[in-house]
Amino acid sequence: MTTSSTSIGFNHNTLERRSERRDDHAFIEALRNNPATRFLVFDGDAPVFKRGTEHDPWYIASETATFGEPLHSVFLGEESDGSGRFALGFTLNPAADDPSGDTLHERVELRSIALQGLVGTATLGMLGQAKSMLDWQRRHSYCANCGSPSRIAAAGWQRICDVCGARHFPRVDPVVIMLVIDGERCLLGRQRHFAPGMYSALAGFVEPGETTEDAVRREVMEEARVRCAQVVYFASQPWPFPSSLMIGCFAQASDTEIVVDTEELEDARWFSRSEVAAMLAGTSASGLSAPKPFAIAHHLLQAYADKGAAVLGGCG
Repeated sequence: MTTSSTSIGFNHNTLERRSERRDDHAFIEALRNNPATRFLVFDGDAPVFKRGTEHDPWYIASETATFGEPLHSVFLGEESDGSGRFALGFTLNPAADDPSGDTLHERVELRSIALQGLVGTATLGMLGQAKSMLDWQRRHSYCANCGSPSRIAAAGWQRICDVCGARHFPRVDPVVIMLVIDGERCLLGRQRHFAPGMYSALAGFVEPGETTEDAVRREVMEEARVRCAQVVYFASQPWPFPSSLMIGCFAQASDTEIVVDTEELEDARWFSRSEVAAMLAGTSASGLSAPKPFAIAHHLLQAYADKGAAVLGGCG
């Protein structure tokens, strides 16, 4: 079973990535100098909006020059009109662009942008791509093989060590996020850092040598001591915090007694479909809540609230 991928936060990215042209310096520079090309500006890991605009994160080349020389740059892709999209990373002095201290730009955390719906879905997807890539560049200035400084190549998509010759590429960490189902109820948990009253699907990183299905079963067993049988793929979501791929699944419970791993979770329990629907709608009598629509967990819960165990494809 799948859902419309563009209804999930960070999933809608309209750019042609042109990965085959990233080593073509003339092509990249022509795009960079195209008057229609636009740039995202990041201060550390947060996008910078133009203050006084309707949440506009896009800059023309002359506007980015006011920030100085970027520490990092990455080519995001090409629009259908032939213009380019780039992301630039800086460490900014909040008042550097305005001596009066009334800054002309606003630093906004990406999670807040997604939560509040401050930009369109395509721009949000590009912001997520940019954040992950700029974070990777910041974290990988040195060769993991020999420890020497590495340099950027392929328009920001590689780092090369000139000492040992190693080439380094951006990494994506696969994470399974799963809704475990027992007929007319499902298993939800909460971590200590969650907002008060919020419950969500269980999740965990896929380990080396492990399939998605085995990761789902292992994580549920570790966190709640519940065994699972059939695992059904739902949808995926790029999650740029810093650079994961959330792999959404449904799983059929084989047993139902919960033993919470208190190192991982604060609580875990079974919720009825009607309780889940109320949590999604914000009408829970207990004041409980679910993740917001930009998160894939919300869509897992919504699909279950709408269709029940049918999301498992007839299993159970």
